[in-house]
Amino acid sequence: MEVILADYLGFCYGVKRAVTIAQENASADGTASTLGPIIHNPQVVERLKTEGVGTVDTLAEMDRGTVIIRSHGVGPDIYEEAEKRGLNLVDATCPHVKKAQLSAKKLADEGYKVVIIGEKKHPEVRSIFEWSDGKATIVETEEEADALESSAKLGVVCQTTFSGDRFKSIVNHLLEKSRDIHIQRTICTATDQRQKAALDLAAKVDMMLVIGGRNSANTTRLAQICAEKCLTYHIETAEELQDEWFDKIEKIGITAGASTPDWIIKEVYKKCQNR
Repeated sequence: MEVILADYLGFCYGVKRAVTIAQENASADGTASTLGPIIHNPQVVERLKTEGVGTVDTLAEMDRGTVIIRSHGVGPDIYEEAEKRGLNLVDATCPHVKKAQLSAKKLADEGYKVVIIGEKKHPEVRSIFEWSDGKATIVETEEEADALESSAKLGVVCQTTFSGDRFKSIVNHLLEKSRDIHIQRTICTATDQRQKAALDLAAKVDMMLVIGGRNSANTTRLAQICAEKCLTYHIETAEELQDEWFDKIEKIGITAGASTPDWIIKEVYKKCQNR
């Protein structure tokens, strides 16, 4: 049985940076917390907890200490609230997400009707929305793009982990909505690399294992595109592997979301090799 790793997989720059920032600001007395999970990987969040970095859902849960803004970013109101509460704010927002946030703000300030292409419930998309002064429209499908009213000036940004092909498709539907359309393709390079590498590998193997949190949008998307090419399983850890999956399988491909740490990938790889 041959086990092949995708050329690009696992932690991206923004995630690695966020986890490092969290570790650097850990506190033994329990006064350091991320606002929401630092990244969408339950195992990493749990490990950080043991290292002295907790998680809170709202700033109201903190009366002192350090609040760490997670990689997905937050709206400008959070920065103001943290200052009012006297909290030490450490910003671990992914630079690519920050770029999308500021692009949305700039377009809104210049009078463009802002459209965010992305998943409505994703925390990154919510943060970009808030930087548009809450005036943007979030579009997730071609049908929603078709239903959008025409506008004199239309500005488009995108969730950094959105599918590149889906972005192009939705943009094609938006082109008819304005004569003045400004498009910012804010999908990060790591997303493009991981999706292309996963798709290429899935075409060459009998089965793909996609490793990452089930709450991770980019990992879920990797599983979706791999499933178009071959048998695919989305797992979080090596413990989820099942013997029957490997019957009559000669080549296994492994990829992982941008928030999946190396140690989990290595565990899955080793367990597959030992079969």
